[in-house]
Amino acid sequence: MIDEIRERLQKVLEEYLTLDALLREVQNTRFRVCIFGSARIKPRDETYSLVRGLARRLARDGVDIVTGGGPGLMEAANRGVSEARSGESKSYGVTIELPAIAEVANKHLDIKSSHKRFSSRLDEFMRLTHAVIVAPGGIGTMLELMYVWQLLQVHLIEPRPVVLLGREMWGGLIDWMCQAMMARGFTSPEDLEHVRVVDTPDEAIQIIREAHRRFIGERVEVIPGPLPTGAPPARPPESFPALPRQQRSRSG
Repeated sequence: MIDEIRERLQKVLEEYLTLDALLREVQNTRFRVCIFGSARIKPRDETYSLVRGLARRLARDGVDIVTGGGPGLMEAANRGVSEARSGESKSYGVTIELPAIAEVANKHLDIKSSHKRFSSRLDEFMRLTHAVIVAPGGIGTMLELMYVWQLLQVHLIEPRPVVLLGREMWGGLIDWMCQAMMARGFTSPEDLEHVRVVDTPDEAIQIIREAHRRFIGERVEVIPGPLPTGAPPARPPESFPALPRQQRSRSG
């Protein structure tokens, strides 16, 4: 009986892996950026406006935006896409259903999927996207950051930029890793090369645009026909302030 169950489970797993590979192939036609960040930040917060503007600029470049689909900075990013008025870029929400916490999906989603487990939700984030921006946030944001960081460290996903937005927020984490982990041999300098810490949306957008161009170039090499649409157009830079000071005390 046990052997029969194991055999059936193996067949299901093989079928899942086959379908997952097909899904990735179909979904890999658009460049998508995942934006992680706190669900607790309110629309009046300066960081909300900053992330909203960042997502709006990326959407105007023809980039799809993926978030957790909830409130706070997730809403800010999805809202930025809807404000870009780009019929091409899509706003994704990968939501989570929690028994103890009711988190309502924001109203700025073009495409929504829902998960009951963090593990499957994290996997969908990775399957959908080609770059990650991590805005200020709390434990959930840290979980998402560490998940993509671990997968990059052990080469379980394709290389992709991971941009930490706000040196005031993330600089202390990098310093601690160097002092407490690297100094004792628990991590290596190469591990820290998987992330980039920036202070402004302009810096983040420059990194994302470079990755977007590489993505388009790789698709041109393997797909005959005209150049795919969605290449970042020439656009005068918008001016954004750096992240506000003391952000850590205001994000959850």
